[in-house]
Amino acid sequence: MTGIILTILTALIFPGLILRTKSIVSGRKGPGVFQPIYDLKVLVQKDSVFSSTSSFIFQIAPTIGLASIICAMLMIPFAEEHAFFDFNSDFVYFSYLLAIGKFFMIISALDTGSGFEGMGANREALFSMLVEPAFFILLATLAMLTGYTSFSDIFTSFYVSQSDFVLIFSIIGVYLFIQIAMIENSRFPVDDPKTHLELTMIHEVMILDNSGFDKALIHISSYLKFAVYGSIIYNLLVPAHWNIYLQTILFFLIQILFAVTIGLLESFRARNKMGKNPHFILTLTAISFIAFVIIIIITGKIA
Repeated sequence: MTGIILTILTALIFPGLILRTKSIVSGRKGPGVFQPIYDLKVLVQKDSVFSSTSSFIFQIAPTIGLASIICAMLMIPFAEEHAFFDFNSDFVYFSYLLAIGKFFMIISALDTGSGFEGMGANREALFSMLVEPAFFILLATLAMLTGYTSFSDIFTSFYVSQSDFVLIFSIIGVYLFIQIAMIENSRFPVDDPKTHLELTMIHEVMILDNSGFDKALIHISSYLKFAVYGSIIYNLLVPAHWNIYLQTILFFLIQILFAVTIGLLESFRARNKMGKNPHFILTLTAISFIAFVIIIIITGKIA
């Protein structure tokens, strides 16, 4: 439960840290760290408006999206505490929990009957499909290195494995998880969360018809998803057997550094041309595959 509480707490400040970083780097005063929370408070107090052309799918999609993130969050361990849900190959279940939420958001956008929202849904589905191999190859590499297939066992035994390449793989893994998190949350260089040019919008165009409480749920889902990926990065960097108080401090520091890194990347990184996005995403799969081949060689799986 400790990890769940810490993840929720960091999710509250995560978007604000990204905004503050981008404001400072660009030389602007910008909003405060808690401005996204104030925005959520305003949205929660408003009623949702539903188009007469949409069905019940549009109304339940934000709730299912948030529920899928919360369930996925229960599968991430903290320190030597096992996850709330812990079983073999649970990272596959984790991935498809997130996929369920994204699937409902995609069909929700299609349900509105809007051509623009359908365009965004198509792009969201394509990019999610392309980034999925990178995620699974990366987790398969971790499973190969440790000999386990559950998140809890993988991260508990990661730093006690006999490989001399754990640190190198940690760096590669952190890089890939940061890129995957940004793609899954429709950030740079794949998408610009602040764009209002409809022909280049992806996630934002999908939620044009959402309002009030439902839109607040969508934003909360995005904040939690970032924090969940930050929790995975934390587990990849910090040995599970360290002191629990030190672990807690490091958890917050790594999450803060993760948010600042995203803010810096978005400040100095241009958005890709839409046609270049598949090439960029498939490059991540290539990097993860190279890491996988290196691990199976050093573990003696192939000569």
